[in-house]
Amino acid sequence: MTDEWRSVIAVLANDEGRRMLARLILGESLDSATAELPVGRREKVVRSLERSGLLDADSGALREQRFRELLEAAPAPRATGVDRYLDGERIRQWPARPADRLALLRWVATRALAAGELVDERTMNERLARISDDTALLRRYLVDHGLVERRADGSQYALVQPD
Repeated sequence: MTDEWRSVIAVLANDEGRRMLARLILGESLDSATAELPVGRREKVVRSLERSGLLDADSGALREQRFRELLEAAPAPRATGVDRYLDGERIRQWPARPADRLALLRWVATRALAAGELVDERTMNERLARISDDTALLRRYLVDHGLVERRADGSQYALVQPD
């Protein structure tokens, strides 16, 4: 990944650079935007804007496309696995594919229960509530998919251990 973005952040972190950039974005000319600055400061801020790629050195015009260039150079990573269905530690949406749904349920089971742990329904609901608003449905899915076992009277839950 390239670190070209650092020069843009440096402009934004500097009061004079930020003010000058704002004035350029609002349509002022470079001369007008820098008129109030002493010559030395003006040259320093202009060099900073040019280094960042936000200012065309030849024309003195704002290069608005610079932000898009930086975003395209370092695209945001795409979520993979169960992360595609989560917002932090909460289920955002249910996968359509059965294999993905099972993977998500396995993830839930290991977040709700530790190996060898036996919990009552209230504790199970509290843990599942951190992951989903519909704890009854989630509990039922975990049991139906054989990931969690429930005592016949429904009083306790445990993680099913793989054979």
